[in-house]
Amino acid sequence: MATTVDEIAPDIFRLSTFVPQIGPTGFTFNQFLVVDEEPLLFHTGHRSMFASICEAINTVTPVNTLRWITFGHVESDECGAMNEFLTAAPNAQVAHGATGCLVSINEMADRPPRSLTDGEVLDTGRHR
Repeated sequence: MATTVDEIAPDIFRLSTFVPQIGPTGFTFNQFLVVDEEPLLFHTGHRSMFASICEAINTVTPVNTLRWITFGHVESDECGAMNEFLTAAPNAQVAHGATGCLVSINEMADRPPRSLTDGEVLDTGRHR
């Protein structure tokens, strides 16, 4: 399994992992990396993809510099490798909506998440 990296905007990268065994024609999982003063990873991918995604991130920026880990909702393809990334990036913190934190992430994450209020914007430096 190999993850490819494409810069889709200045300092914003799409990480793509194609899995041919899913469905009749395969399936691609994507994560997004914002390289900034406080680097952010949107979607962690499955735990089984951690090594490949981590290797791809390291081609752009050291994975241990991640500050924020976030995702749209709680499913294994979006946050399955959350704790692996928390281990690899000692200063990283999961940021998620308050309800998601209360219902799931407070129980799942190895470190307490940052609970975002409705409409709150996460500032990573040059990006928001």
